[in-house]
Amino acid sequence: MKKPSPIQPLAEPPALHAPPRRFSTLENLVNYWWRFKLTDSGKALVGGGWVAAFIGSASIEVPVYRLLFVLFFIGLAAVVIGCFYRPKLRITSHIPRRVRAGETLHWNCTLENRSRLPLYDAAMGYFGLPRTLGVVAESTPIRRLGAGETAEVLFSLNATRRGLYALPPLRGYTTFPFGLLRMGAPRADSPPLLVLPSFHPLHQVDVPSSTRYQPGGIALTSHVGESPEYIGNREYRPGDSIRKIDFRAWARLSRPAVREYQEEYYCRVALVLDTFHRARRNSIWERLHPAAPEPADGLEAAVSLCAAIADALARGEYLIDLFAAGPELYVFRSGRHITHFESVLEILACVEACPANPFESLTPALAEELGRISSVVCLFLDWDASRRELVRAAAEAGCRVKIILVRDAPPTLPLDDAEEWADSVVSITPSAVAQGGVEAL
Repeated sequence: MKKPSPIQPLAEPPALHAPPRRFSTLENLVNYWWRFKLTDSGKALVGGGWVAAFIGSASIEVPVYRLLFVLFFIGLAAVVIGCFYRPKLRITSHIPRRVRAGETLHWNCTLENRSRLPLYDAAMGYFGLPRTLGVVAESTPIRRLGAGETAEVLFSLNATRRGLYALPPLRGYTTFPFGLLRMGAPRADSPPLLVLPSFHPLHQVDVPSSTRYQPGGIALTSHVGESPEYIGNREYRPGDSIRKIDFRAWARLSRPAVREYQEEYYCRVALVLDTFHRARRNSIWERLHPAAPEPADGLEAAVSLCAAIADALARGEYLIDLFAAGPELYVFRSGRHITHFESVLEILACVEACPANPFESLTPALAEELGRISSVVCLFLDWDASRRELVRAAAEAGCRVKIILVRDAPPTLPLDDAEEWADSVVSITPSAVAQGGVEAL
C-alpha cells in the first residue's frame, strides 16, 4: 500500500504508456525502417519495387525487371548521397511536463547545424508516439540551413487521455536528396509527460458533514476557518509558548500557568474512488487499438467527477482524504491549504482500472481513519455486497455517507439497499459526466 506524504506531491509511478523499445530483433529492425527511415515516398518506392519484382518473376519476356533496377538504383543513390550529407545537429527542446486531457500542448524546439556543410530539407519529429498523443501538425521542413545556423520549429501535441507517458526521443533528420529516406542520428530525450484528467467544475456539492475531534490533527492544517476556543488553564511546562502564559492566573496561583485552547474540530471528508472495472473489448477495432479511449467509459467518468468534487471541496474549508483503490492503494490528504489541488490531479492521472476487487484492501485501510472522518463520499461503478460492506462500516463508525453511482446499466444489487446506510444516493450516467451535464451534486 502506497501512502504518499500529505504535504508532498506523489512521486512519479511507472509510465502507463511507454514508447516501443529499440530494435533488437529482425522484426523490430524492419519496424524501425518502416516507421522512421522510410518516408511516404520511400514506402511507395519500396512497394513499387515489390510489385515490379512480382510481375517480373513470372516471365523474363516482360521487361518489368528494368523498372525494378531503376527503382533500386534510385534508392541506392538516395542512401549514398544521404550518408555523405549525414547531418550533425544539436536539438534543444523544452517541452512542458504536464497538460490537461483534451488540450493541445505547444512548445518550440531549436535545431542547430553543427557541420561545415549546409543542410537541406531538415526537420524534426516524434516517432512511435502513443495513439492517445497525436501530432496536430507536422513540422515544415527547413529547405536550407547553413553551417552554424539555427532554426526554431513549433511542435503541437494533442493529449486525448490522461496518464503518464514516456515520450520517445525527438529526432532530427534530413530527407535530402529525393525525399525517400530520413537520414540522421541526433536525438533529444524528452521527460515524461503527465496528462491530468479533465473535468467540468461543479457549482455546488452537497456533502452531509459535521465536525469531529482530530487529536493532533490541527498541526496538519492551516489556521483558517475556526477560532480557537479557551477551555481553561494548566501549569506551565517546559516548551510551552510564552504567548499562552496567563499572568492573572500566575498571580492568583503564585506559579506559572498557561491557557489551553480547543481547536481540533473541523470537517474531514474521505473521497473514495472505485476502480473495479472490467473493460470489455469485443470488436476488432478495439483489439487493434487497445489505447483508444472509450466514449462513455465509466472509470474515466468517475475519475473526472472525482476531480470535480475534489476541486469544489478544496475551495472550501474541508480536509480531503483521497482513497483511490486499484492495483495499489493510494491514500492522499489535501485541502485547507496544506497542499495544492494539482497534487490530487497527479494521482488521478495515474489511476488504473483494477480487474480484481480492491475493496478487501480498501475497507481495512479506511476503517483505520473512520473515527476521525466526518463524511465519506463514494464514487462507485457498481453496487454489490463488497461495496455495501464498506458503506456499512462507514455508517456504523458515525460517518455521514454520500453515494454517487456512475453507471449506464442497472447495478448488480438494487440501490434500495444503499439508502439504508447512506444519507443520499445519486445515480449519474458516464455520458452526462463527459458532456458536462453535471453542475451540482
